[in-house]
Amino acid sequence: MEEHERARQQLEHWNGAGGQRWVKEQERIDRVLAPLGALGITRAAPQPGERVIDVGCGCGASTLALGERVGPRGAVLGVDISAPMLARARTRAQALGWVTFVEGDAGTHPFHGDAGLLFSRFGSMFFADAEAAFANLRRALRPGGRLCLLTWRRFDENEWGRIPLEAALRVVGPQPPPPPDGPGPYSLASEQRVRALLTAAGFDSIALEGVDTELELSTTGLDEAVAFSLEAGPAARVVLGADADTIARARDAVRRALEPRAAGPRVALGAAAWIVSARA
Repeated sequence: MEEHERARQQLEHWNGAGGQRWVKEQERIDRVLAPLGALGITRAAPQPGERVIDVGCGCGASTLALGERVGPRGAVLGVDISAPMLARARTRAQALGWVTFVEGDAGTHPFHGDAGLLFSRFGSMFFADAEAAFANLRRALRPGGRLCLLTWRRFDENEWGRIPLEAALRVVGPQPPPPPDGPGPYSLASEQRVRALLTAAGFDSIALEGVDTELELSTTGLDEAVAFSLEAGPAARVVLGADADTIARARDAVRRALEPRAAGPRVALGAAAWIVSARA
């Protein structure tokens, strides 16, 4: 599929039902991703007064956290293609005048080239043309600027997404796999590909830190875990637009798949991520 068609599909999804779902599930998504997001920001080490760009900022959780770290002498720019999610982000950031947002594709947006830090919490895996996008992001940084990305590792290593998705697919039927070069949640799972993309873009001091942890899908029982999986996890896309009966059967299948992982009200599944760091 050519890059412009990939870009069109991403724009349509994140400004349509996909983006609306993430707005609806914003609090739950932020809670589930909070430990990994906090670890990523610790590794990024934003400094007071620094200029930061948050790539694929979504509803703004990471943008707000970065804003608190750089303080009013700094500036944080959140970039996303999703108008619904940016509307939520702007509402949340009203008290931080040094945090701003722009609706656009970070892979093509004309940045000023003065940022000290580029950060992304699972927002950098969806570029239609990853090679061109990372070259553009490199130009957004001042000399010596830093890049820090949170990305998912392989699909089979991420139980939190794999187990519900496989259960849902048993109901809705097989789906065509995404192209190996993305865009998609696992498009930056390969260490070799990440290093090649960043090297070609002009980055150096490239390092990938593997993080193995659990994502706590619920602290209130299976219902919340199932809701998260079908509204915000990878299984959400395969039931998008399905009829009520199919969604009900998928919900039952996901519930059965998650039930063995419930420990009282807590449902937690394994997750595997990279923290990618590099310098301009």
